[in-house]
Amino acid sequence: MNYHPDEFLICVITRLLEADPAVRHVAVGAASPIPGSAVLLTREVTGGRPRASIIHGEANNPFTDGSREIFDCAGQGRIDVFFLGGVQIDGEANVNLVGTVGEAGYPEIQRRFPGSFGSAHMYFVVPKVILFRPEHTRRVFVPKVDFISAPGVSEPDVRRPGGPKFLVTERCLMSFHADRRRFKLESVHPGHTLEDVLENTGFEFDIPETVPMTPAPEPERLDLLRSRIGAQIGATYPGFAARVFGIEANSGGKAS
Repeated sequence: MNYHPDEFLICVITRLLEADPAVRHVAVGAASPIPGSAVLLTREVTGGRPRASIIHGEANNPFTDGSREIFDCAGQGRIDVFFLGGVQIDGEANVNLVGTVGEAGYPEIQRRFPGSFGSAHMYFVVPKVILFRPEHTRRVFVPKVDFISAPGVSEPDVRRPGGPKFLVTERCLMSFHADRRRFKLESVHPGHTLEDVLENTGFEFDIPETVPMTPAPEPERLDLLRSRIGAQIGATYPGFAARVFGIEANSGGKAS
């Protein structure tokens, strides 16, 4: 069955969320339609779990006081999963949202990005952080990030209930193990190979003896995405819903 690459990533994230019954509340930051769709799909296939808070627009957004409210909610331990990406991510799951350094080194900034904002806070207090970066190249997955916006690991005497657990990219799924400060390859997506992942990753990671292939999206889940979920996420990201699911705004949830 044919599917859009974004539909594939949505289903990968959905499996991670539905596999953990302890996941009760998932928050998704701004400009994140793929994780947002995955949370809504998880809620659909599990019969109502987890609670979805999509921090963008008004649909599925319970917060009325912006970032202060979501940070407070996370600090109280009331968010189980959050998603983070980065301009750069390294083998210790450090995330860079600041910028990249030029050839002359710091303080020369080659490219500047929006900044760290609340990434370090969420990385420390949310029990399960899923790193999500569709582009899987050595430009993104580097040996060492130029700036650490949010550290992947902390020293043993630092209280840290939260941290990274998985990495989802266009090429593969990896898990992160803080005790070893390393990623482990869990599966490779259809159309890609282990050699492909190695060639496009700038850091070392653990590799199982047999590398599974990530399952393709189930037909029934694709049907849900292209109807009910597409209509729901379209209320927040109409352009995304039209491009990926073929659902136009005010179409009543029907593909065009």
